[in-house]
Amino acid sequence: MYAVIEAKVTRAREALGEIGYIAKDISWQEFYDYMTGEIFSDDTTTLDDVLGNEFLMVHETGEISELKKMGKTIDKRVVVDSPRTTVYEAHFTAMELELTYALFRKDYFWMKMRLRQHKESVVEDDPNLPESLRPRAEKILRKFSDLVRQSRKGS
Repeated sequence: MYAVIEAKVTRAREALGEIGYIAKDISWQEFYDYMTGEIFSDDTTTLDDVLGNEFLMVHETGEISELKKMGKTIDKRVVVDSPRTTVYEAHFTAMELELTYALFRKDYFWMKMRLRQHKESVVEDDPNLPESLRPRAEKILRKFSDLVRQSRKGS
């Protein structure tokens, strides 16, 4: 399993590089612990779900990288032991990276699906979202929804 994770993380870091983001080094153990660790939300995304989807790999690799850039040690408790604002800041940056990568790949279907999920599960119905970060969540939705509309008109 570790070789698969290692290869997928390497590819996700390369994908992030294609859109100008320099990801931190992430070991297979850090990725595994992060993906199988404790969380405070209802997220049901599994390790296999993420390993099987390049956009989710970009998202999770970006999220872990952001947490590392904030000085966090990546283990099974990093999400529950970190301030919610820190977790959401990393998540929102990862969401922007994921959507930017999908735009780069011209995968508008993925973008629309993820924007719908973001709207429904974060913007409209996330009891854990710090109020101070609501504007950022809404800005992501507006910005990338506009980009999808503009890109589809131009195709």
